[in-house]
Amino acid sequence: MTRVATIQMVSGPDLAENLATATRLIHQAASEGATLAVLPEYFPLISDNERDKFACKETFGNGPIQHMLATAASQHKLWLMAGSIPLDSGDPTRVFNSSLLYNPDGQVVARYEKIHLFDVLVDSSGKEAYKESTTIAPGNKVVVASTPFAQIGMSICYDLRFPELYRQMLDQGISIITVPSAFTWTTGQRHWELLLRARAVENLCYVIASNQGGQNTAKRKTWGHSMIIDPWGEVLASVEQGAGVACADLDLEKLTALRNSFPALQHRKL
Repeated sequence: MTRVATIQMVSGPDLAENLATATRLIHQAASEGATLAVLPEYFPLISDNERDKFACKETFGNGPIQHMLATAASQHKLWLMAGSIPLDSGDPTRVFNSSLLYNPDGQVVARYEKIHLFDVLVDSSGKEAYKESTTIAPGNKVVVASTPFAQIGMSICYDLRFPELYRQMLDQGISIITVPSAFTWTTGQRHWELLLRARAVENLCYVIASNQGGQNTAKRKTWGHSMIIDPWGEVLASVEQGAGVACADLDLEKLTALRNSFPALQHRKL
């Protein structure tokens, strides 16, 4: 059994406050026995001004956000999937939206840049619109992280709508999918759990989805309902709204037995 934690936050525009909250929740996850903890997308900062992320942009391997993450992972001796943070992309007008996996020694062992960017009109009136590509540069690499307990497929939020991404991960033997997110209130109530459970069932994988969950700013409200899902699509643990932690035990040996007895992945034709 591998015990994992999904961490939900309601990040706002105050970087120091957000990092303090993340530190507290990581400690809580570790105290509940988690081997792996997953933070949500944009956990260091959510602001109504998309340019604010440039003020806390870091170069890979340096900066207070990454220092906090490395310290927390090594202090608690756990694997830490650091949601997403703004990293220098080499383009002064855009940053990478990057998810980093830290090992229990506080070292980064995997780095993923969000591939699919959320450029959408959520409603026909245009009142709720997003254009991530204005400030974020897309990644172009599928990333699977190797750990002693499982291969982990790394993704972020809007990636969830693209099942072909996870099919590529299967070729590298994933057993766990992580989906740090900031799913909106509007789309979340309709699609969040539906998509997460579909990705778990179709790939016979565990899914750990850590979301933002509340009124982040005057204009930004996120759905929450962070959850851990098993390969049958059952929700093992969840946090509905507000900051919090939920833990579950993943039976990876049982997963292997399930894939052998229900060999849907071996029946793929395309």
